[in-house]
Amino acid sequence: MLRIVSELFGALRREGFEISTVQAIDALRALEIVGLEDRADVESALALTLVERASDRAAFHRVFAMFFSPEAVHASDLWGRLAARGFSKTELSMLRDVLDGAAERSGASGDALRLLAGDPGELDHLLRAAGVRRALAPMHSPAAAGFFAQEVERLVGISRTAGALARIGQALTDAFGAERGDALLVLLRDELAGMRRRVRAHVEREPDRKARESRGEDTRPLGAAFASLDPEEARLVRRALRSLAERLGGGARLRSKRARRGKFDARATIRRAMQTGGVPMVAVRRKRRMDAPRLIVVCDVSESVRQASRFMLELVSAMQELFTKTRSFVFVSDLAETTALFDVGPDHALAEIASGAVVGLTASSHYGRAFAELERRLFGKLDRRDTIVVLGDGRTNHHADGAEVVARLRDRAGALYWLSPEPASAWGAFDSAMPRFAKAATRVLPARTALELERAARLIVRGARSSVRSR
Repeated sequence: MLRIVSELFGALRREGFEISTVQAIDALRALEIVGLEDRADVESALALTLVERASDRAAFHRVFAMFFSPEAVHASDLWGRLAARGFSKTELSMLRDVLDGAAERSGASGDALRLLAGDPGELDHLLRAAGVRRALAPMHSPAAAGFFAQEVERLVGISRTAGALARIGQALTDAFGAERGDALLVLLRDELAGMRRRVRAHVEREPDRKARESRGEDTRPLGAAFASLDPEEARLVRRALRSLAERLGGGARLRSKRARRGKFDARATIRRAMQTGGVPMVAVRRKRRMDAPRLIVVCDVSESVRQASRFMLELVSAMQELFTKTRSFVFVSDLAETTALFDVGPDHALAEIASGAVVGLTASSHYGRAFAELERRLFGKLDRRDTIVVLGDGRTNHHADGAEVVARLRDRAGALYWLSPEPASAWGAFDSAMPRFAKAATRVLPARTALELERAARLIVRGARSSVRSR
């Protein structure tokens, strides 16, 4: 049993799972309790002890099913997998000699070769090392996963492995012949690709790990970062946001009903009653001016914030009755208005945006260009009834940020709120212009999770009504 479970742990690690010693012990204890007779019980017990996030559950069940399928190769390390591919003990011994010789000649690159051929748990230990943690400390957004994955590969030695493999190609050909040597080289490169996938998965989980640490153990979908949601969690979040829109809309309808009925006016009632000596006395109500606010939403839909923007646009679409008029814009490098698309329906609008038919999604964000176009379209039409909401991470790709345009729009409108899907600790790092945008906006509100987006929506609605009443 220990051998099979160890090989299963190896298969999970190759798919990006981090399995600590404590988790491994807990998994074995769980198997002792449930036994090995029922496959479903075994799968459930291992999932409870090894899966930390709901978004990883589907991947676990997929690996479990593949591992125990009739065609599966149960090999926990490189040598076992090569043996399962038909390489003999003699050939594996020759390969060890080739790798050992190359490692001795290659210096630092040799460490990378030893990592490739070593214990499958060694990479997990390296990823949990203090040096890797320090390297990932500045990372707060999944958008930066590519950059930090390369840095981690450099730290643990993987970046040197590709070069080392290229240099041993001729040695493999000399030892095994052209056909067998080429086949070995392909398999070794597949192993390297698997290690890189594990590093990338580890890095992509880092922002969510930090978020979970900062909020304790709250892993509910509403408290999880948008970027970490799986499809089922995203569905729950959408349902919660629609419920929020309905609650806010119900409050608006009640206020509208009270406004139509009017507020009891004691002085006017007494003055009218004096004309008849108070018999009968007719209540007089003072009608309240109902001037609903207008909302303008501007969303960055580049890859780094696309999920947060989608939820924001869905929420705004559901909240339209709270405003006299709602206009929506999306941008990456160019800006486009999507108001007419949402008039057709939110599903249609979101599908068009996601397809790239509205604005190009492969370009780099260009805030300066987008805000200049927004100002051209809006500036002469803004007044205190307008509330502008911008959602974006403020990462400019070193283009002009347009913060001065944001300030001018704020001064003309009732308020300009900026919703940030990145924490304040990440502002100003690399190409972030958020410190300048924060000064230009009326207020910056966090919007990394559904709970934060809900709080932001409530504050924006209150602020918009306040701006209208103060006119």
